[in-house]
Amino acid sequence: MTQLNLTLIAIFLSLPFSILVTAVEPSSLPMQKNSQTMTYIESSCNGTHYPNLCIRCLAKYVKSTINGPQHLAQYALSASLSRALHTRGYLLKVAKELKSNKNSKREYLVVQDCVNQITDSVDQLSQAMKELHKLNKRGSTINDNMLWPISNVETWVSTALTDASSCAYSFSRYASRFQKAAAITTPRSPKSFKL
Repeated sequence: MTQLNLTLIAIFLSLPFSILVTAVEPSSLPMQKNSQTMTYIESSCNGTHYPNLCIRCLAKYVKSTINGPQHLAQYALSASLSRALHTRGYLLKVAKELKSNKNSKREYLVVQDCVNQITDSVDQLSQAMKELHKLNKRGSTINDNMLWPISNVETWVSTALTDASSCAYSFSRYASRFQKAAAITTPRSPKSFKL
C-alpha cells in the first residue's frame, strides 16, 4: 500500500509543473506505445486526478524497462524535477523582464515569489530522488527499515506539490494583471504568456 501511495504521489507531483510549463510551451511528446510498459504507465496514471496529463508526462519512458512501482516513482520524480527546473528557468526570465519594467512591480513580486517556491520544490524533489534512489538499491521488498525513508520521500514530494500549487494559485489571482502586462510587450517577450 505504501509503495503504491509513493508511486501515485510522485506521479501526481508532475502535474503542477506540467500545468505551469504547458501554459507557456505545449509539450511535443510523441505518444508512442510500447505495449507492456505503456499499459503499466496508463494503469498507474489512471489512479491520479489527471490521468491524461500523467500519461503524457511519463510517455517518454515508454521504451524503458519499469520494474514495479518504485522504479516508476523514480521516473515520475525525474520528470517532475525536469519540469520544475524548466519552470524555474522560465520564471527567472520572466522575473528579469518584469524587474526592468517599472509598471510591473506587483507582477515582478508575484513571479519572484513563485521562483522562490519552485526553487524550494527543486530542492525537495532532489532530496526525494536521492532517498528513492537509495531505496531502489535496497530492493523491491518493503520492510520496516524502509518505512522512514518512504515517509521522507512522501513528505518532500507533498511539500514540493504545495509549493507548486501556491505558485500556480498566485498566477490565477493576478491573471488579469499579467494579461495587461502581456498586452504591452512584444510577442517574443517572456512576459507575453497567457494564463
